[in-house]
Amino acid sequence: MNKSEAEGYRTTRLSNGVRVATATMPHLRGVCVGIWAAVGGRHEKTEECGMAHFLEHLLFKGTSRHSARELTLAVEGVGGYLNAYTTEDHTCYYAKAAAPHFGRLTEVLLEMYGDSQFPSNEVEREREVIREEILSYRDVPAQWAEELLSEALWPAHPLGRPLTGTVESIGKFRRNELLKFRDRHYVGKNTIFTVAGPVSHEEVLASVAETLKRLSEGRASEVKLASKRVKMGIQVEKVESEQGHLAMGFHAMGRRDPKRYALRLLSVILGENMSSRLFQSLRERHGFCYSVQSSTVLLKETGALSIFADLDTEKLPKALQIIRSELRRLSEKAVSKAELRRAKDFTIGQTRIALDSATQQISWMGESLMAHGRVVAPLEVELGIESVTAEDVRGVAGECFQPNRMGVALVGPHFDVEGLRRALAM
Repeated sequence: MNKSEAEGYRTTRLSNGVRVATATMPHLRGVCVGIWAAVGGRHEKTEECGMAHFLEHLLFKGTSRHSARELTLAVEGVGGYLNAYTTEDHTCYYAKAAAPHFGRLTEVLLEMYGDSQFPSNEVEREREVIREEILSYRDVPAQWAEELLSEALWPAHPLGRPLTGTVESIGKFRRNELLKFRDRHYVGKNTIFTVAGPVSHEEVLASVAETLKRLSEGRASEVKLASKRVKMGIQVEKVESEQGHLAMGFHAMGRRDPKRYALRLLSVILGENMSSRLFQSLRERHGFCYSVQSSTVLLKETGALSIFADLDTEKLPKALQIIRSELRRLSEKAVSKAELRRAKDFTIGQTRIALDSATQQISWMGESLMAHGRVVAPLEVELGIESVTAEDVRGVAGECFQPNRMGVALVGPHFDVEGLRRALAM
């Protein structure tokens, strides 16, 4: 028995490459089911920008047997929840309900995944819905800044394009092109089926294996690897708003790099909670902002540590000085034993709490299988976190916090771009 099985995880690979993973949680009253396609925004060609997300919408729009409304009612009619999301490297469809309705959830998701028809009228209708979704982001400056940060970090690369596509790109998609995209990527080697709840692995296989085996084996989707940054990237958008919205990111390591644990702790220390350095300095000590936080994203060959803050633009230069000072301090001086211990306890504690949720469990399984080819045992991650030293954190900070690895996005009233470049010089 491996570590994953010891912690309640089991995985089976079907003959066509589909992987079925389960987390048996007998104490729960609900069950969560997810089906994953290992295709996202970074798998799109330039002319396909937004197609993975468009496809996500269309899978809810009816099959040969049921209308869009019937699919939704089948889940919501028993008090359940049905949703989906698209990321840079995968698309997930998931449903949650009381455990006795497990069979219904699997039927709905498998039918959507394998038998969506993409009616022409629904394609046109959803094109307008997504157009409104894209335009709505312009009304949320903080979200717009986050989107622009991706462009600043990865210019002229799929990772730098908006996941929703643009109004122009989605306006050109034809039904046959969407079907070809689905047929190329929604194949056995790209598909993962996950279940978490009071259901056995054998019960899940008996329910889904025959249907999943009907998928063509296909080929795993390939990506264009991102290159290292060679200069600072800045994106600025002027909008009429009360605040300026800052998004600052630094190129980091990929999801298999051993230094990823030190990166996570660095982010926690920097800005992931109220006791973090940026929160204490920018908000509590100086009152420069209401909201400031940091986060990390790990992808196949690259990643990013990002900082987000909403603040009065007049306070931006001083806020940037404080941020630069904290980044430099983390790069030059190892954190104390007490601060590192708090960061480790926070990270491990947050993971344990999250994995009490069936929804988080299917995410853990799906993302583990896509990233590592196996379900990573939570204990393995905890041991990785515990192994990090203060010098490891300082080393990752010194590696990442460099001007040529930086991208910055600002959305708000007028900004002095050249002044910003000078203020951002590390």
